[in-house]
Amino acid sequence: MSSMMPDWSLLPEELLHFISQNVENCFDGVHARSVCTSWRSNIPFPSCLLRTSYSLPTFAQFPLENKGSCTLEKIPLFLFRVKSPPPAAATSPCEYFLGGIRRDESEHLMELPSPLQCSVKVNIPGNDPALLNVLDCQIFPLGHQCRMIGWDLEEWRTTNYRGVAFLPLNNGEFIVLLNFTKSLFMSRSDEMRWIQLKKFSDASCEEIVPFRGKFYGTILNRDLFVIDPYSLDVTSLTPLQPLRSVKYLVPSGNDDELFLVEKILPPTGVLDFCRFPCRVSKLDDEAGKWVEVSDVGGRVLFIGYPGNVSFCGKELPDGCGLSGDSLLCTGGPGNVTYSYKYGVNTGREEDDLNFWRRFSGENRVTIINTSPVVALQVER
Repeated sequence: MSSMMPDWSLLPEELLHFISQNVENCFDGVHARSVCTSWRSNIPFPSCLLRTSYSLPTFAQFPLENKGSCTLEKIPLFLFRVKSPPPAAATSPCEYFLGGIRRDESEHLMELPSPLQCSVKVNIPGNDPALLNVLDCQIFPLGHQCRMIGWDLEEWRTTNYRGVAFLPLNNGEFIVLLNFTKSLFMSRSDEMRWIQLKKFSDASCEEIVPFRGKFYGTILNRDLFVIDPYSLDVTSLTPLQPLRSVKYLVPSGNDDELFLVEKILPPTGVLDFCRFPCRVSKLDDEAGKWVEVSDVGGRVLFIGYPGNVSFCGKELPDGCGLSGDSLLCTGGPGNVTYSYKYGVNTGREEDDLNFWRRFSGENRVTIINTSPVVALQVER
């Protein structure tokens, strides 16, 4: 039988080059590199899987006196849907893993006995670390997550550091916006120094995201703002009908859309997180305003860990548990939840249908773990 197997290492060089030029999916590239030594040396490791690092200026004065090196790292995020065996597909829960991978793990794991196997390590409490074979997964890219690395910041990270946003410019230049307690600090790669932005609110900034050449953010007092990185002008971007709510910004695609998800808080009474309705808006950046929407273009929006991300639910087959035009909170109280849908009839007359609500008729989602990756089980 072994004599009948083709020796792929003998493939002509010109054909191997043609294959390498037409490998579009990043994980197909990883699989191709695992065929043999010649394929590995001729097919580059997919750049979209690399954790790109950028040097940043040190803090000599603020927000703390530290003269050590400082680096920003961009971590590629992916959603892995594990395909169930055919006999169990209709009854077993559908498993999802949401998080990033490292090149060093992938390089090492490609030496496994099965020549076409590439795996991602996942850790779930109560279980030994497991290797997830990505050949058995449907994979969705979710963009990047940025983090600061390079020196010991654990003490101030937990109390003061609230996130960082990266904005690419032309010619390889970039701008970084650092959210530190009640202050924002900006640095341009061509200047390599930190500038403290003029204070525009007494409340702390909750999150910042880059979108179409600008920075957008939310503040603890429930305001929203946009920063022009060139003029440093700060503009309020509050929805047309302000509500008492917790706000989340969800970028989608490569600057395709920016969504605002508002979890509406009741004016009085006991807080019932399961009954909080949501309002979803889409940014019209030309008009400088939010437009309320009843659908999100077939996407699934994740709110919580490891960050607010989205993917196209239209690519999921029927019966896989998650469906498009839905929201899923991975950072709420408890480990059991349901997707949010627009116009859900809860059976309570006081509940307005013109909002997004948890849909108990949808499949139940169990959040098994949130670190180092989010592990989900969706009942079907």
